Amino acid sequence: MSNIIHLLPDHIANQIAAGEVIQRPASAVKELLENAVDAGATKIKLLVNDAGKALIQVIDNGKGMSPEDAKMAFERHATSKISHIDDLFKIKTMGFRGEALASIAAVAQVELKTKRAADELGILVEVAHSKIIKDEACVAPEGTSISMKNLFFNVPARRNFLKSNAAEMRHIMDEFIRVAMAYPEIFFSLNSNGQEVYHLESGSHKQRIVQILGNSYNAKLVNVLEETDYMNISGFIGKPETARKTRGDQYFFVNNRFIKSAYLNHAVNAAFEGMIAKDSFPSYVLYIDLDPTQIDINVHPTKQEIKFEDEKIIYAFVQAAVKHALAQFSIAPSLDFSLNADIQGLDAVSKPFTRNDQEAAVSSSLYKTFSQKHQAHFIEPTPKSELKSWKDFFKPSEQTDSSGTIGGYSSEPVVEEAYTGGKLLNIPSIQHYLQLQNTYIIATTQTGFLLVHQQFAHERVLYEQYSLAVHSKQAPTQKSLFPIPLELAASDSVLLQELLPDLQLIGYQIEKDEQHQFVIQGTPADIIVGNEKHAIEMLIEQFKHFNSDINFSKKEKLVRCMAKQQSIKTGLTLDQKEMAVLVTNLFECNTPNITPTGKPTYIEYKGNYLEQLFER
Repeated sequence: MSNIIHLLPDHIANQIAAGEVIQRPASAVKELLENAVDAGATKIKLLVNDAGKALIQVIDNGKGMSPEDAKMAFERHATSKISHIDDLFKIKTMGFRGEALASIAAVAQVELKTKRAADELGILVEVAHSKIIKDEACVAPEGTSISMKNLFFNVPARRNFLKSNAAEMRHIMDEFIRVAMAYPEIFFSLNSNGQEVYHLESGSHKQRIVQILGNSYNAKLVNVLEETDYMNISGFIGKPETARKTRGDQYFFVNNRFIKSAYLNHAVNAAFEGMIAKDSFPSYVLYIDLDPTQIDINVHPTKQEIKFEDEKIIYAFVQAAVKHALAQFSIAPSLDFSLNADIQGLDAVSKPFTRNDQEAAVSSSLYKTFSQKHQAHFIEPTPKSELKSWKDFFKPSEQTDSSGTIGGYSSEPVVEEAYTGGKLLNIPSIQHYLQLQNTYIIATTQTGFLLVHQQFAHERVLYEQYSLAVHSKQAPTQKSLFPIPLELAASDSVLLQELLPDLQLIGYQIEKDEQHQFVIQGTPADIIVGNEKHAIEMLIEQFKHFNSDINFSKKEKLVRCMAKQQSIKTGLTLDQKEMAVLVTNLFECNTPNITPTGKPTYIEYKGNYLEQLFER
């Protein structure tokens, strides 16, 4: 038999390797920006067309490359960052694997122009299919300009799996923000289809954070600074009011490299315990400076997952640094033992306690209740008080009148049948609902009772209403008396532009003013007046971090996010009418028993359930 194992051709091997490094346009953006940083650039410009599918260009004023280095850079495992195996454990540069340019050249058409300060002329190199097709001298400014055109032109299957332009552009902006936030001393700009999206002047870490996240963060950041012999932690955390329901503005940098670490994220959340809701997530931008020998970043091609030699120590330092910052800036609750000047100025403290005052105090009924035995919990009733003996609670308060009502409610409620999940439930149409813990609604049925979760029930109701509006007819819009301006980060503006057509079907009317800023002209009828801006911000935040089935369409994700965001939350007190309307609307739904995500909206208890509990 003939041999079946053979070596793959170089162009196929390169494309396979490129699949690990260049997964989408944003992956190429990350690699090119990091190369520019490693080149010592002080100004870096990123230009993209068609969300990076047509063009990705990075221009920097770094040290440039020699003609030989420019050609060698496109070879696999060609790097200037390491030379010995020991160098892997003391890496201080962003890149080191020597795979980025080779991977890009395998799946795109690349043009490189570079020039060193000592050279009179630069060099132009063009690469396609991992082969150099042009190599000649050219006039170029000091630094490097690398253009990547027609990504995945030779891998059509990979190109077909790319998302929409808006989705890919969001990924590009995420990578751009991570690099720009790590190096505030470098000027960064981002242009998309000829329009400038970001223009970030060099400055301090706080200035860069505010430039990216928005001016609203300027007064809501708390400084974090802890320096030890083992590691240094610096950066900023958001005050508790900046916490969001989804993981939003959370950035960890280790030696200026953005990382993803659920373990360290837990440390920050633990420091905020008791100050934010359990289902909320704090905002933070934290920089950890650590000896490179204490970490291993050669774990994944993206280099966003690293391993610490002792991660428990890192966890403890991070948690302590955040707690210290919260306490130092009086964010965390603390005991105040200082005397209150207002109390010190009261007559009872500042003026002498005369004999007449003593006699008046001793003769008062309040003094007697505290001085006599068995009177500590006695409160003397007044004519207007409603205090009763405990025995009165066990006496029937009202009798059934001739009309058959007790306490204003019918003793024999009218019962109607509601269809749900293939069976009929007998739901009283006129009855007294009971709210439990401001979360659940107890509604009696002919055969038992229902325990309805008010938030999940409302989420199901809103989901079907929004689904009907998006897929069949447009929902009514409530016009705003005055246009409400929206101040959004650049990445959120891109997402909002993508969602505008579907938001209009739900009932939103959002337009752009003369300064190309978004303004809210109208909202769905059920949006509370004064909450319009916050509703849009939370909707965008939830949509960005939608982590359910990726096969859902954009409309389906939007409808689910809207239903979850606008549903009444636990802890809200409902009156009788509100509970009745909610339960009625729930059982008018096509699928009333579960939420869009599959959680139960109610639990039905049969009549014999309580009898079994009491062993009857």
